[in-house]
Amino acid sequence: MEKISTQMRKWILEYIILWIISKWDIYWAEIIELLKSWDLIVAEWTIYPLLSRLKTDNLINYYWIESDSWHPRKYYNLTQDWKDMLILMEKNWLDMKNSIKKILSK
Repeated sequence: MEKISTQMRKWILEYIILWIISKWDIYWAEIIELLKSWDLIVAEWTIYPLLSRLKTDNLINYYWIESDSWHPRKYYNLTQDWKDMLILMEKNWLDMKNSIKKILSK
């Protein structure tokens, strides 16, 4: 059961992070703040490797912003292919959610 729970959480977290990045270009620490504010508390050390994997898989891009006020920051955005794919993922998520709701209501 623990393995299933871990896999579900991993998929949902990846989906939510892709959704966040699809809405605006964002710094990794801002992603963590959003997740915490939505009660999707995650350890900070789990997000950066996930972002690195998404970049390796060509799902996201990044660019650097420099400032006199802070160290250079890496901002993430979705690749165009994944902007399109996220629309499909959202539809699949809603379909699955509705199916599960029907099943559990019986």
